[in-house]
Amino acid sequence: MSRKRGLRNVAAYMALLPMAATVLLAYVGTMAWSVKVSFSSSRTLPIDNFVGMTQYAKLFETERWTLSLQNMALFGVLFVIGCMVLGFALAVFIDQKVKGEAVLRTVFLYPYAVSFVATGLVWQWLLNPELGLQSTVRSWGFESFTLDWIVQQDAVMYAIALAAVWQASGLVMALMLAGLRGIDDSLWKAARIDGIPTWRVYVSIVLPMLGPSIGTALVLLSVGVVKVFDVVVAMTQGGPGLASEVPAKFIMDNLFGRANIGLASAASTVLLITVLAVVAPWLYVRHRAGASERSHG
Repeated sequence: MSRKRGLRNVAAYMALLPMAATVLLAYVGTMAWSVKVSFSSSRTLPIDNFVGMTQYAKLFETERWTLSLQNMALFGVLFVIGCMVLGFALAVFIDQKVKGEAVLRTVFLYPYAVSFVATGLVWQWLLNPELGLQSTVRSWGFESFTLDWIVQQDAVMYAIALAAVWQASGLVMALMLAGLRGIDDSLWKAARIDGIPTWRVYVSIVLPMLGPSIGTALVLLSVGVVKVFDVVVAMTQGGPGLASEVPAKFIMDNLFGRANIGLASAASTVLLITVLAVVAPWLYVRHRAGASERSHG
């Protein structure tokens, strides 16, 4: 019996080998290659020479890169806070056992199934001053109505964040709703008996219990912030001017448009470190939590 189990284990590991090889070669291998190229003076083609931190120094001396980081930071704050607040509000609403719950869940989650390109194109049309909401509302007689964020340098990132929040808040809703449905109804009964206000129950009891769901949502949203690209290109192409430039677009432009592989690789390495800085603490906390559960079990 143990021999059959051993053979099944071997067969399972053999079946996983192609995927493991793909991960090692296509992901880990290409990341290592990009890091190596970032320490060279490569331009159109990769060159096997070592120039130290030259590309990184040039990168952070480039105004376009520093502007893209500032835009990413602003977008990240708006996107994460917007998704968390709206997603939690939608989850609380659906958790009240409202009529048509299944339909509402589908409606709220559906935008997440839409690609960022499609989202960007739809919101580009909606926010277009000549064709979208501004033009429509003015045709109704409200001539002073203005919604031209997408063409204003100081407001364009708010327009992009609005589109991204519309798409991703449904994912947060699903994660939060799963956490809310895992809370025992006896907790709510005890709170009502004790006369504790509903808002206090959510703040002091429910939110701490939703820690795993909140942590997962924050990690997914944060990674999405670092690699934001499609919605920016679809809505503004980085404009007006460079007002909506983001790191991922900077990398793609230098990699394919400016033929500067070394600089693009340095920028992508910085983004990789950023993603690892976000994911590593989350993985560590989950590992510690799992180890603690196993030791108590």
